[in-house]
Formats: sequence, C-alpha cells, structure tokens
Amino acid sequence: MLEQPTFGRRLKELRLERGLSQAALAGREISTGYLSRLESGARQPTERVVTYLAQVLGVDRSAFDTPPSGGSLAQALSIASSTDDDEGIETLIAVLGQVREETPFLRWQALWLISQYWHRRGERGKEQACLAELGKVADELALPELQCRAGFQLARSLRATGDVTRALGIAVNAYQLAKSAGLSVTDTGSALLTLVSVEAEAGRLPDARAHVDELVQLVEGRSDPLAAQALWSAATVRSRQGDHEVARNYLERAMKELDSSVDLTLWARLRLAAASLNLQSTSPQIDRARECLQEAASALALVGTPVLRQELLTLQTQLAFEEGRYTDARALHDQLHQSELLLTYRDQVRLHILDSRLMLTEGREEEGIRRLKELGEQAGQQSNIDLAAEIWRILAESLEGVSQSRQGAKS
Repeated sequence: MLEQPTFGRRLKELRLERGLSQAALAGREISTGYLSRLESGARQPTERVVTYLAQVLGVDRSAFDTPPSGGSLAQALSIASSTDDDEGIETLIAVLGQVREETPFLRWQALWLISQYWHRRGERGKEQACLAELGKVADELALPELQCRAGFQLARSLRATGDVTRALGIAVNAYQLAKSAGLSVTDTGSALLTLVSVEAEAGRLPDARAHVDELVQLVEGRSDPLAAQALWSAATVRSRQGDHEVARNYLERAMKELDSSVDLTLWARLRLAAASLNLQSTSPQIDRARECLQEAASALALVGTPVLRQELLTLQTQLAFEEGRYTDARALHDQLHQSELLLTYRDQVRLHILDSRLMLTEGREEEGIRRLKELGEQAGQQSNIDLAAEIWRILAESLEGVSQSRQGAKS
C-alpha cells in the first residue's frame, strides 16, 4: 500500500511537472478537495484513485513509489529566485541534484543562482565546481553571453584562491569572446575587469595597465556599479605600480560617484579597498583609513557576508597595529582565526605579514624575521612582484628596528 505523506508529495510533484492544476487533474472522477487532501497526506488513496491518477498523469503506477525530489526544478527555481532567503537556494541545490531531465536553460539559471550562493558564503571550491558545470551548459547552449559570464566568474573565483595561471587563460578567453561576439558594454566590461585583476595578480602590470585604461574608456560617462568597479580596478593597478596618489584619486572618485542606494555592498567594498590602500602606503594615512572603515562597518552591519566581515576585521587589525595598539591588534588577529579563513590569497598573505610584525613587537624577533623571509620568497615564486617588494621593504625596516633596539639596550 502506498504510504502517506510520501504519496501526496510525489503526486504533487508529478502534477506540477506537467503544469496541471488540481482541478485539471481531478477532472470529473474526484473532487479537488479530495485531491488536495491526498497531496497534503491527510487521506489515504484507494487503488481505483491511484489507477485513475496514473492514467491522467501518463505514468506507470510505480511512479508513485519513487521518493519525491522536493519539487520540480522549475518550481524550486521560481521560489529561489523570488526571495533572498538561503533556504530557497538550499532547496534548489537539493532538487538540482535529483532531477533527471531538465532543459539546459533551467539548469543554467539554477547553477547561476547556486554559484552566487556559494560565493557569498566563501565556499570557493563549491563555487568553482558549480561555475565549471555552468560553463559546460553554456557551451551546450552555444550562447556567447552565457559562455562569457561563466568564464569570467570562474576566473574571478580562481584568482581569489591563488590559482592565477588557470584564471589567466580563462579570463583571456572570456574577454576575447566578448570582443569577437560584440557583446554589451556590461559583459565586455565585466570580462575586462576580471582580466585586469588576474593580470595584476600575475604580476603582468603593463598588460593590466593597458587593459584597465581600455576599461575606463569603455565606461566613460556612466555612473553605475560597473563604472565604479572600473575606477577601483584602475586604482588597484596604479597602486601595484607604486603610484599611490593616483590610486587614491581613482578610489575617491569611485566612492563619490556611486550612491549607497544603488549598491550598498559595493559601496562598502569600495571603502574597504580605500582603507586598505591608505594603510598600505609607505606613509599610512591612518585618519582616512579609520574613516573609511567606520563607514564600511555601518553598511556591512546590514549587508555583510562572512567574507566581507573577515575583510573588515583584517583591516581593523591592521589599523590597530598602525596606531600602536598592539595588544588590540593581536586580539583581533586571533579572533579572525577562530573560524575558517575565507579571505583571498592576497589578503591571507597580508594577514601573515601582520602576524609576523606583531611577533617582533612581542619579542619573538627571530620567528618574526624568519616568517617574513618565507613570505617574501613565496610571493616572489607566485610572481606577486609588488607584494614581494612590499614584504622585503617591511623586512628591511624591521631588521633596522631590531638593530636599533639592541643597540639601545646595550647602551
């Protein structure tokens, strides 16, 4: 005998898959009220009713023995895309893993939403697996727009985890596809944004400079999130080339032109970027960095993700260090390590640098110096030339400080 509520859930799933209303399925044989009670599990079906429902649905009676998948993909996708609740996405993930036959377009939409979910949660491995599958579906559909979007999103995720070599090839392909297919400014600009960030991470600063200049020209006259990100990207490249003043000007312009009501998350991220740039300068701009962090903290209280909250805490740690509040900096640093780090590769390196500098203030000089040397060598091997140069500069200053302290102790 078919058991409830399993039968009712499976019945509803089969009905929705075929786009039938309760009235259409009930027909003249049974009432819609009775059908509703069957679907809710409140009534046990008779053999006659099961035979009738199987006939109308065009399935074998054994179809009711199959455990329900939690709903059709179209149903789960509609629910997930119309709410900000993570529960809808989690249901969508479960349904996508169980469905057997779905149109590529539905699968694309589901994978796109799921990849964004994993990105928000900082689950880079799951995000990349999802984006790789997204690329296969885009190739199956042979739509340049979808192929380009899947490509640059995957490249961004790979760059964030330090897989720069693979990210570079994918980013180049996405940008070339956007240009050859004559895609929109939004798609072409997004592909360029990704390419610039990967080239900068790979130490190919001349290429990044040429592409970011092209990007800024592409979005000239716009005052939207894409234009703000283009200016941010230009600031990043100039900063890595050592032109911090021009970089600050680009970021200040981006912050001025983007209203918080347009994209509060990006508004906050720009302030995190500005705080980072001001703290990383040879002569740190502490007051401006503090101001930017206060503004970002207010916004992230509303729209903060686990990743962004860690970025904020990392910069608050660095600010405490620059202000000479070493005990506070160590406490904030240790707080960050109470959970899994979701930071990008570059931000994790900066956190290790800060940890090494804190060791020096704590009297662990040999350990701090050794760690800085290791970080500098690793950055050089990863072709992060600007980061390596910054580490060697910090190491040289630290060695000088240690030497002066020892001479003072002797005298």
